[in-house]
Amino acid sequence: MAAPRSPPRARERERPRAPASGSDQVHHWILLTSQALDTIWRLGKGSVMLAVSFLGAALCCFRRLHFYLGHRLKWWIGYLQRKFKRNLSVEAEVDLLSYCAREWKGETPRAKLMRKAYEELFWRHHIKCVRQVKRDNYDALRSVLFQIFSRGISFPSWMREKDIVKLPEKLLFSQGCNWIQQYSFGPEKYTGSNVFGKLRKCVELLKTQWTEFNGIKDYHKRGCMCNILFSDAILEYKLYEALKFIMLYQVTEVYEQMKTKKVIPSLFRLLFARETSSDPLSFMMNHLNSVGDTCGLEQIDMFILGYSLEVKIKVFRLFKFNSRDFEVCYPEEPLREWPEISLLTENDRHYHIPVF
Repeated sequence: MAAPRSPPRARERERPRAPASGSDQVHHWILLTSQALDTIWRLGKGSVMLAVSFLGAALCCFRRLHFYLGHRLKWWIGYLQRKFKRNLSVEAEVDLLSYCAREWKGETPRAKLMRKAYEELFWRHHIKCVRQVKRDNYDALRSVLFQIFSRGISFPSWMREKDIVKLPEKLLFSQGCNWIQQYSFGPEKYTGSNVFGKLRKCVELLKTQWTEFNGIKDYHKRGCMCNILFSDAILEYKLYEALKFIMLYQVTEVYEQMKTKKVIPSLFRLLFARETSSDPLSFMMNHLNSVGDTCGLEQIDMFILGYSLEVKIKVFRLFKFNSRDFEVCYPEEPLREWPEISLLTENDRHYHIPVF
């Protein structure tokens, strides 16, 4: 008789288990790797956060340092540029019509007038370029002296006959002009017993520089020398004060001639006819002392300057275009064939140098 069969479930339990499949092994290794990384992260999390914090602080510190050093470097670059760059008071030549187009835009009546005046200078008077002159209360003196030096114009005849360095003492001791102690050096407003010493140094510098420029025959070398001289504000102002004194000396000389009934140039008769310049003292106090400080040269002063330096100063007054006063000369009728110097002005206050 056959043995009884065991139930199916019992037979299944009696079978040996099959080995785990490949996918189960991959899952097992992923789980182990994840647990390992999690453990490593927990252990290194503090160090990583500390390193990140340190790196952030370092970057912030470097950023501030970079900003500070950049700011200081910019300051030093500007300082060195200001210190060593030549600040020319008479700039290089620029095209006349380009300068006009830049300065006088728009359709206002004044802008149209100025453009027509500049075109007149370009086409009729053959002025091709212009040198801009620093705008201050010395610019008329600067414009004239620059051209005298750059062109190598010689001393006036009367300066060749006298030692101009001794003129301050001559006014005091020979002509009794003790009022010259009230002479004012432009914005410095210095007066006192040392005026003669200061004036002597200024006039001596003018004589030295004039002699040096007159002795240079090469035009380009004179131009280089002018660039050096007219970038030194201290030397410049001494030269301008010397020119002011030369004008005062001439006014005093002509005034003494007038007192002795001698014939004097008509421009001085006009000067002494004014209440504010009836004599050399009033001329100095009311007019000359302000030059370089609160005002520049007036028209009558331009006459005296041209007469004193024996140059004919031709001025193109652009704001007087289409009138008889567009082109004027100081003095109008020079006594002899004096060198001619040209200026242009847009308002009778500031002057530039035309280049033919």
